Amino acid sequence: MSAAGFWQRYVAWSLDAAIIAIPVTVIVWPHWQSSVIGIAEAFDAFSARFAALAVDGLRSAEHPLLLAREWIQDEVLSRAISSLESALVDAVTPGFAAFVLLAAMYWVAFECSPWQATPGKRALNLVVTDLRDQRLGLFRAVWRHLAGLLSWLTLNAGHALAALPPQKRALHDYIAGTRVMQRGVRPLPVWARAWLLLQALAMLAATAWLMLRIQGALQLALYRLL
Repeated sequence: MSAAGFWQRYVAWSLDAAIIAIPVTVIVWPHWQSSVIGIAEAFDAFSARFAALAVDGLRSAEHPLLLAREWIQDEVLSRAISSLESALVDAVTPGFAAFVLLAAMYWVAFECSPWQATPGKRALNLVVTDLRDQRLGLFRAVWRHLAGLLSWLTLNAGHALAALPPQKRALHDYIAGTRVMQRGVRPLPVWARAWLLLQALAMLAATAWLMLRIQGALQLALYRLL
């Protein structure tokens, strides 16, 4: 066996995350449906106030720095931003909590099982072992999963360590005394490359939709003012 590469590990993780996202979506879907309304209302209020301030700024012809200070100090805009933040947090929190709980059970159970791997890792012939290439016990599997929090808190720098040869171990692997190995030396399969491309396209599409949504809301608010 050889140390698994960064992209093999990422593909495996993203497959597992997609699997967990299915029951999470089912659980929180009713809450998300109601939250969308609150987010839309809060965003419309923010757009309307921002557009009003922009129009006033154009009419006053003040220096941009003075306008920026006025906008920062504007209480109505501040309340609109706070309402939007609260609506977003309310929408995300239940799903995030459900994902964290299910993910903990999922990763720990599979990585200390006879498979020594989650379904995502298994699809890429990856296994999680200790430093003696032995199967993880329950305690070490739990410790590895908890240590993964540090890899996230370092803005994924802990995960990026998995790209560094020769050990290719992430921060949580060093902490827990584990490593991810690949059975046989195999390049990233075609389906895995297609999965990565699909994720990139989805991210681009989501970003484009969000930008268009923001642009449309601001244009509508300006139209109503003018």
